[in-house]
Amino acid sequence: MLRRALNLPRRPLLVTSLTAAFLPVGGHVFQGVAGKPTAAYQQAVAKHPAVYEDFIAWGQYLPAIGGDAVAARARLMIHITTAYGSREAITPGGIASGQGDSWLVGLNRRLYDSGLVTYVRLMGEMDAYWNPYGAFNSSGSHRDSAHSTAAFRRAWKRVTLIMRGGSLAGIDAQLARLGMPPLRASGDLPQPKVAMVWCPQVAGAPDVRGNQPRDYWPGGRWVDWVATDFYANAPNFAGLDSFYGAFGGKPFAFGEYALWGSDDPAWVDRLFSWVGSHRRTQMLIYNQGIRAGGPFRLSHYPRAAAELRRKLASSRFPAYAPEWGP
Repeated sequence: MLRRALNLPRRPLLVTSLTAAFLPVGGHVFQGVAGKPTAAYQQAVAKHPAVYEDFIAWGQYLPAIGGDAVAARARLMIHITTAYGSREAITPGGIASGQGDSWLVGLNRRLYDSGLVTYVRLMGEMDAYWNPYGAFNSSGSHRDSAHSTAAFRRAWKRVTLIMRGGSLAGIDAQLARLGMPPLRASGDLPQPKVAMVWCPQVAGAPDVRGNQPRDYWPGGRWVDWVATDFYANAPNFAGLDSFYGAFGGKPFAFGEYALWGSDDPAWVDRLFSWVGSHRRTQMLIYNQGIRAGGPFRLSHYPRAAAELRRKLASSRFPAYAPEWGP
């Protein structure tokens, strides 16, 4: 167990099967941070993060995953990319055909062993050309069939089946119905506390037919949260409204949000007003980036940081998930 390995006290999970999405309760909205150190975020906003997001690469060393969330006493969100350094580790088509099963089965077991509630933000911003798993190049041309939107949807379903776990026979039966080969595993999979987070941009990049969020939608039974990323340098609130309305019936999250380029407290105020008026919004993760001097660090934006601190002071944004209460 990660808690034991880090010599941290064991805490029993208070979250039960409220929903498969592991929602906040009582009208709360989880707030959190992506990027270390969490102390930088906590100092800027005067609030402990309830969720810690980690960016992991396909094939990453499994025992390390989750340790930072445990150290931060926070729920875990993982963003999984198929990039590994400068190369593409696996294609969506390869995932759908089972080429990545070994690592995924290991991840399933790692998350189960950790005991952490984990939000799996799989291949986020899939409708953006800069991600290797997207279906389009920046010119608007299609990539090959292994990178098609159909391949992405199949890959999403296979990963979801593995992450949720269950009997090998049951998983294989579902894969067969979906036209995919059986799971490359030797036995049943444990069932970790995971929720699948589907997180496109609100419009494709490039913004062409066939590269819109709907083209990557795997279907409601395969998604626990709908999310998007939102940055101050591109405040597309009209697109955000349309996207939110198009995928109703699911809790909504900002997988990443951040200041970018200017100290803009008005943007913070507008974003939180939007959150307040769109009641399915139940989580938002500030992306401070991995570099201390990076463009999203709140230290660059003292007025906006002060506004964010005022917004997050509300009891609506708890400092801890229930299982990590102070």
